[in-house]
Amino acid sequence: MRDLKLLYTAVLEGDAPTAKSITEEALQAGVNPQTLVSEYMIPAMDEAGRRFECNDYFVPELLIAARAMKGSLELIRPLLAQQGAQPTGRVVIGTVKGDLHDIGKNLVAAMLEGGGFEVVDLGVDVSPEKFVAAVHEKNANLVALSALLTTTMPSMKATIEALKQAGVRDKVKVMVGGAPVTQKFADEIGADGYSDNAASAVALARKAVAA
Repeated sequence: MRDLKLLYTAVLEGDAPTAKSITEEALQAGVNPQTLVSEYMIPAMDEAGRRFECNDYFVPELLIAARAMKGSLELIRPLLAQQGAQPTGRVVIGTVKGDLHDIGKNLVAAMLEGGGFEVVDLGVDVSPEKFVAAVHEKNANLVALSALLTTTMPSMKATIEALKQAGVRDKVKVMVGGAPVTQKFADEIGADGYSDNAASAVALARKAVAA
């Protein structure tokens, strides 16, 4: 079996075939799947996020790192379920109603998954009712709302209001983000957190579910 540090390197560098083959070898050798995730894969994605914030990595590098992580996770996730291992948190994410942009949302979803979260991606143009239904169905404890158009930002407020009316607002933390979104706007609509990039969204999400 190859040195597991190579798994860290493969994820960080976005080498999906190597990451997957090392994961397969390790699982066949009896390595605990939780060890692979918590000691090698999540730290690799955290480092990718740090490099992104320092402008050493850009969106393409983050995406290929996330893709490598995802390939290995597909092998590991069923085994974690068998062990009863719990994710860091369950996130329902989507671009709000009226908005069809998904690049930023996809990147945040990938980074959250790389950070150990179970991610339910509802896609784009997601109505407040669909967010509420997903929170109920998936027993989520975090909702992440994305918007790229100033005209769709009110949909974020509408979604938070819908969560309140459904009686689940106190059960979930709400994160918002997107190019036109600001901390001030997040405060005004009653969101629990705001992030201006995918890497810091992971730290924000961890903080939110730990609160």
